[in-house]
Amino acid sequence: MADEAPVIVVGAGPVGLFAALALRAHHVPVVLLEADPAERHRTGSRALYVHGKSLALLESTSEGLGAELAAQGVLWNVRRTLFRGREVYAREFPPHDPARGLPPFTSLRQSETERILLNACARAGVDVRWNHPVTEVVTHPGGVTVATADGATWSGSHVVGADGARSTVRKCTGTALDGSAADGFHVVVDVADEPDVAPSLERIMHYEHPAADGRGVLVVPYAKGFQVDVQSRAGDSADVFASPEEVRRWLPGLIGPTAPERITAISVYRFLQLIADDFTDPHHRILLAGEAAHLFPPFGARGMNSGFVDAHAAAEAIATGRMFPTANAETVTAFATSRREAAEVNSAAAGAALRHLRPPSTAARLRRRAAASLAPVVPRLGEWLEHAPYGPRAALARH
Repeated sequence: MADEAPVIVVGAGPVGLFAALALRAHHVPVVLLEADPAERHRTGSRALYVHGKSLALLESTSEGLGAELAAQGVLWNVRRTLFRGREVYAREFPPHDPARGLPPFTSLRQSETERILLNACARAGVDVRWNHPVTEVVTHPGGVTVATADGATWSGSHVVGADGARSTVRKCTGTALDGSAADGFHVVVDVADEPDVAPSLERIMHYEHPAADGRGVLVVPYAKGFQVDVQSRAGDSADVFASPEEVRRWLPGLIGPTAPERITAISVYRFLQLIADDFTDPHHRILLAGEAAHLFPPFGARGMNSGFVDAHAAAEAIATGRMFPTANAETVTAFATSRREAAEVNSAAAGAALRHLRPPSTAARLRRRAAASLAPVVPRLGEWLEHAPYGPRAALARH
């Protein structure tokens, strides 16, 4: 395949947009195919936490990108953990000074992240085609052919599949997502900040919230609003508990009086730990990234952030394979192996977080309660209750 052949990126979510940017940083021509229309509306805050390492990766790929995301998001500087309404951990961090570089993270709606990435793609010369759902991907030793629903075909050197959990690209490789789905569900309610009131920049974790009948509750700020994540109990029905009427009933008990118009979205998610059998195809022309390759629970913010690393690694492998065609199979295989290993580490960390949030045994529940009782005199137990819901920190290095 000649050097002029484009790489075809499928999916214009954060991971696909960043994959296109990373490829353009290598001066590779890119066509980005997205099934949705350009004026699509994203409901809910979705992936709102961008890790500091991700900001640095975005900044190094496209100058000013990490800084823009940081400026558009918020940095909550208070972390608080309560057990049955009693505080067991609290820490306040000094405000971040932009003169010192990028912050440790930023928090903003996924739709805002996509808007900023899309603008960067336009500046970089990415050819974005909206209303182009992909129906088939065929690979051969020299490249790929992609068919879209309008009957058009597109030829390229490689495909980056960033088209989400129901990925058409992944299905065309013949690989599957394997793993587990945990019992229970979480309800996420997005709430807009109250007009003319300074927003709270506290992230609060509640174990066994007394106003939620003992359910776990997490409150996370983001730019112009905050997210309330409520863990279900045995016997809860998602259709009932997450209905607008029921949410309006129980939400004020958790965050105070809330005008109905401030509730901007209600969504339900389940803990999924799924990883693709392989992140490439037999011809080493497809590279899977983000939720096309793996699904993690949102605790720990591993999904989008690990997807950014997938996208960057895919662009590196493709650029090398195009420059040295005889090395293509080797570089793409190395990508697939290393990123699948990272996914396994992240999945294991998510599993540890799940076992902490939903203790599988009486002993585990008693251990959590004992830690809460002793936290006032043994601070490290309060720190454990603060950090455990996000899984082992070491896993974040493998994003």
